[in-house]
Amino acid sequence: MIDSAGLSQRASAYLLVTPLLQSDANPPMEDGIQLETSSEAIEGNQNKLNLDLPGEVPLTPQGEYVLLQQRIYRAAIIASILVVAVSAFVFDLSTTISLMIGALSGLFYLRLLARSVGQLGKTSKHLSKVQLLVPITLVLVASRLPELELFPCLIGFLLYKPSLVFQVLLES
Repeated sequence: MIDSAGLSQRASAYLLVTPLLQSDANPPMEDGIQLETSSEAIEGNQNKLNLDLPGEVPLTPQGEYVLLQQRIYRAAIIASILVVAVSAFVFDLSTTISLMIGALSGLFYLRLLARSVGQLGKTSKHLSKVQLLVPITLVLVASRLPELELFPCLIGFLLYKPSLVFQVLLES
């Protein structure tokens, strides 16, 4: 009597050997459909797979949105770092810290806004109002703390805007 493990081993051994027994010149026919040879299958799979760019996101609308978000974040971070570095050499410490806090608030606002836009159509039909708390809180904190200056905080907060304009110019 043959147990099921022995039968499955024989079946898998048969499946491993059968491609070696068939020639590539005459591929098997099944119900009038010619099956592709192993070299055609390999070429077809390599054409379907994008082996050159392993980190590439598929070009679906959601994938394009993710790539756009990443480009905008990078541009906003680079702009913020450059402006804060320049202000460190030109202005005093209080102005630079205020600009940096505003820039961080702007990046946080951009993240909340992007998350709200990403959920639009999936789970909600309108944009969330939570991100509006960020500039309101920034103005309240800057007006209450004497160490922070309001105008540099607001300029820092608006540093994400050039990255958006830059992306629009790149797209067109």
